[in-house]
Amino acid sequence: MEKTNVAIVGLGTVGTGVARLLLDHGDRTARHAGRTMWLKKAVVKDPTKPRDVDLPKGVLTDSLDDVIDDPEITVVAQLIGGLEPARTVMLRLLESGKDIVTANKALLAEHGPELFTRARELGRSIAFEAAVAGGIPIIANISQCLSANQLRSLEGILNGTSNFIVTQMDENGSSYEDVVREAQRLGYAEADPTMDVDGTDAAQKLAILAHLAFGATVDWSEIPRVGIDQLDPNDLKYAKELDYRIKLLAVANLAEDGLELSVGPTLVRVGTPLAEVRDAFNAIRVIGDAVGPVFYHGLGAGQMPTASAVVADMIDTAVGRTRLTFQTLEYFSIDQPPRAKLRDADTLVGRYYYRLPVANHPGTLAAIATVLAKHGISIASVIQHEKGDGSQHLDPVPLVIMTHEATEGAARAATSEIESLSAVTGPVVRLRVKD
Repeated sequence: MEKTNVAIVGLGTVGTGVARLLLDHGDRTARHAGRTMWLKKAVVKDPTKPRDVDLPKGVLTDSLDDVIDDPEITVVAQLIGGLEPARTVMLRLLESGKDIVTANKALLAEHGPELFTRARELGRSIAFEAAVAGGIPIIANISQCLSANQLRSLEGILNGTSNFIVTQMDENGSSYEDVVREAQRLGYAEADPTMDVDGTDAAQKLAILAHLAFGATVDWSEIPRVGIDQLDPNDLKYAKELDYRIKLLAVANLAEDGLELSVGPTLVRVGTPLAEVRDAFNAIRVIGDAVGPVFYHGLGAGQMPTASAVVADMIDTAVGRTRLTFQTLEYFSIDQPPRAKLRDADTLVGRYYYRLPVANHPGTLAAIATVLAKHGISIASVIQHEKGDGSQHLDPVPLVIMTHEATEGAARAATSEIESLSAVTGPVVRLRVKD
């Protein structure tokens, strides 16, 4: 049987999973590829470090040149995280004649046009299914399977780590700090989980999907984003009382005046598919003008789901499928004019959840309602529980308000004005609502 020599650069969590699939299931990959996928080299910083995979003698190396200088190696899984040296390594690999598979969404979101343009100039390809949503084949579905459609909407839970944390806090009452440690123990979260919990990771993935789905050229850092690192357990409790769950939701909606993009904790109605996505699972709901709504669901974090996507890309690259689509679709082209502009965030329309710490005296709700009305925001429902502990009526109590639809600009302005009221004793929490 024909043999394709492959290499892995970066043998961390995902790289180890890729090595396991290639070494332990060679018959499976050969059946799908029509050739043996032969792991010839694995490049690491420290070859003496204990590995959770049994590599054949001579595979492990600390020299990237062992891959670059070997013309027999044609496909490389580049699994280094971050921006540098990942960018430089990828350019060197491309220039040495290698086709690349990567899971590095930060690199693509930041340097995609440069890297993809260079790959096309060199007649090489870059496959990146594993960069978004772990084991869910969302890249292939958006760019190929749904290519007969004009996509209208994309809403998703794109960060499995955040979803795991919120699920455990919501269902078990666990503290944020305890769940983060558990996520790290299970391999869902990095030692520094900042990019997962502050919304950065989801925004980078959304920028990639927005490019594929809508032709938007987006600087991920310009996408409005809020993470779950400041999420208050009280809001999980009130959301449940209102028949909602809070999810870190990434949203892309196409309208006549442009594209809406955002990432943030959102109240999603219980019983809808996105509300039922638990733990480290990801989900994406896509609406096309021809196909209608389509829902994708699967593990978005963890070693093997991501490794599954990497190895699938390596097979597609080895047999030539990746090169055909890569050259034809022209992902992230420097010369490609953007097909969609971003909408002004202040014009976006939606419903809102407010939680306000207020002094419990007559006229407080009326004052707040007056401010909301001034900005064109009507109230849908109100929750204010009695304390029931004999405390004075002037003690601060939480007031929860659900609104009807309003613009983001009006909701933000109203929030600022409400916080200046003497009866409001602290910062106001405002979250989007998805019915």
